[in-house]
Amino acid sequence: MLMRINNAWIVISIGCLIPLFWLLLDIVSDNLGSNPIQAIHIRLGDWSLRFLCLTLAVTPIQTMTKWKGMSDYRQMLGLYAFFYATLHLLGYLFIDHAGVWQVIGIDIFESPYIWFGVVSYTIVFLLAITSPKYAKKQLGKNWKKLHRFIYYSAVAAVIHYLWQLKGNLFQPLFYLTIIIFLLGFRVLVWLKNRQLSKLMVPKGRLVTLDDND
Repeated sequence: MLMRINNAWIVISIGCLIPLFWLLLDIVSDNLGSNPIQAIHIRLGDWSLRFLCLTLAVTPIQTMTKWKGMSDYRQMLGLYAFFYATLHLLGYLFIDHAGVWQVIGIDIFESPYIWFGVVSYTIVFLLAITSPKYAKKQLGKNWKKLHRFIYYSAVAAVIHYLWQLKGNLFQPLFYLTIIIFLLGFRVLVWLKNRQLSKLMVPKGRLVTLDDND
């Protein structure tokens, strides 16, 4: 069983790295179009958002399929979302702007869509550094509350994506639809569980005059 789990982890890890290998291959073969820097930036951002959506999809899929083993891969997918988001950020800092911090500061100040990217990355960063077991133990109940902020990160990432585009908005709207669906699923499950818990609360028996005799 352990061997099967390890093999699954290896296969999924390789699958998660394929987009990066594909991008590197396109860089080497000069297959990124007329604006390679923009292509690198967009592709890394896209994969970060895709892994965020995959992370959010784990719970609904697990709920519908009853396959509890899926939760074993949620953390991995979340860390890959952070990995690609970090590459996306590094690309912006050192490829787009060559590490010139004055120019970066002006760009951030003048481009409100970047603020949403900063918010999204900050949340993903906090989730990544608190993903180990010792952090979960230290945070206690607050760990789960913190990790629910992944929805805010995903929404901020979509706004960041949507706001900077001037042409075809299909992709960011597609991701937004997925996130709304996944968030709606979570709300429905929460409402259902709340209703069930209300039904399970024992109701007190009315005391009548006969009962006191």
